[in-house]
Parts: sequence; structure tokens; C-alpha cells
Amino acid sequence: MKLPAKVLVVDDTPANISLLLDALTEAGHELLVAESGASALTLLAHNPPDLILLDVIMPGLDGFETCRRLKADPRSRELPVIFMTSLSEPDEKVRAFAAGAVDYIVKPVYPPEVLARVSAHLQIRALQKSLADELALRLEAEEQLSASLDRAVIVATPAGRILFCTRPATALLFRHFSTYVPGQLPAELQRHTGSAEVATATGQLTARRFVEPSRDDFIILHLEEKTPVTPALLLRLGVTTREAEVLFWIAQGKSNPDIATILGLGVRTVHKHVEHIFEKLGCETRAAAALTAGDVLRAFA
Repeated sequence: MKLPAKVLVVDDTPANISLLLDALTEAGHELLVAESGASALTLLAHNPPDLILLDVIMPGLDGFETCRRLKADPRSRELPVIFMTSLSEPDEKVRAFAAGAVDYIVKPVYPPEVLARVSAHLQIRALQKSLADELALRLEAEEQLSASLDRAVIVATPAGRILFCTRPATALLFRHFSTYVPGQLPAELQRHTGSAEVATATGQLTARRFVEPSRDDFIILHLEEKTPVTPALLLRLGVTTREAEVLFWIAQGKSNPDIATILGLGVRTVHKHVEHIFEKLGCETRAAAALTAGDVLRAFA
């Protein structure tokens, strides 16, 4: 059920308040009343409305200054403000919009016009909030996706076809499953449900399996290496971070095309890195480079 909109009327003339009270309550709105700019600012602190009808000429804080203070406060900055005044000069209208108003009604007010303008600006405000909420959800989803890209996450069908695989997950699949075929979940991971420890030729993986309660068309796997051996260990050989990653996979017996797939690089780029690695290690063959890297990695395994 849709809740009634709260409309705050700020006016020091009882007759105007009475007229608006009758029209707005009959239209289904909840009415809040303040008889001065200062009292309106106080009321807003604990009972914020959805829209404000603001008189311009009032003792103390006039409508222009009240509106400026509203727009300076983050809690009320986005509230739509409609000015009401007997002043109809163009300069006064410009001042109203400069202060932050979204609309302007000339007194004496005509209730049907007030209701039409209030309804229009409430709809605009509702659309703005809906768009803001959608944007917030999208940003949250992007943040969650960004965070997941740093983890070894796989989304696959129950039959084992990989739909999505992060780079860390791809690296673990190549490292731990010698028969891994890109795009297909290894059989060792398909046969487990829930969380399981999976022994592989190069170590042990913890595989956590998740299934959405209302979905049976995909599963999510989160992989963790039990005893991680990372390319960073090879930096002691004097290679760069990227060269260490390439050398790490050379030590695992991977070809340049395989390494390109794992690291998301072009094959020619991998080939250039391999040439630089050979120069830095003083090696002439992949086997010699793999042996040098293997000595370092085994020391920490």
C-alpha cells in the first residue's frame, strides 16, 4: 500500500494554511505546518517531508533565506521546494530558482493548481529516488564483482561447463589439474558437494560449492590453495613481476599459448617475456629456465 506523501506548508497566514490543509488532505497527503522559516528548519530535523510549500514573505527568515539554508543542509538538500508569493515580478522568480526552488506559485493560490504542481513534483522526486536506488544497487553489484575478481571464483553449469572464471581461479585450475581443458570443470571438482578438500598432483585445494536455493542451472565454486606457492617467490631471481608470472608457468610445463590464456596476455607478449627471462637467468632453453625456477619454488613448497 502506497504511503501518503508528507507536504510541509511554511506560511505565517492562517487563512492560507487552512485553504491548503483542506485541499491537500482531501487529495490524500499528510500535512505538516510551520509558521516561520526558523520553525520549519527545526521541524525538518526530526520529521522530514517529501515536499515543501514555502511562503516568500515572512517575518524573521524570509522564504529565500530559508530555502538557501535547506539546500545547504545535506539532509534536506534534495527536497523539492515550491515557492508561494504574491510577488510576480520576473526578478523575484529568478531569485526563487536561484535559492533552490523547483517551482513558483503566485498568490492567491488556486487549490487545483497547487495539487497539480505538488503531484507533478512528487512524481519527479519519486523517479529521482528510484534512479538513485538503482544506481546504488548497480554500484554495489560492481563493487562485489570487483572484489570477487581478486578471488578464485568459478560459475559453472551442473554438467561442468564453465560460464565464468576469474583469473586466480584459472591459474589454480591450470596449476592443479594437468588434464584441465579450458571451459570445462575438472571431474575432481564436479563430484564434490558442499565444501571439500581436493588432493591434486601439485598440492591441495579447498573447494567450496554454493547453489542458489531457487536456481538449479548453475553452481558457484570458490577455490583456495592449501599451501600456496606463488610467482612472487621468483622475484629473487631478478625478474619483473610479470616475468615472474610467466616463469612460474614455464616451471609448470605450460606452453606460451597456455600462459597467454592464464595471464590474459597476447602470445607474442608472452614470447617477449620469455626472451627477457632467458637473458636474465642466462638460460638458453625452457627446460633450463624451468629447472632454475623449480629449485626456488621447491624450497618454499
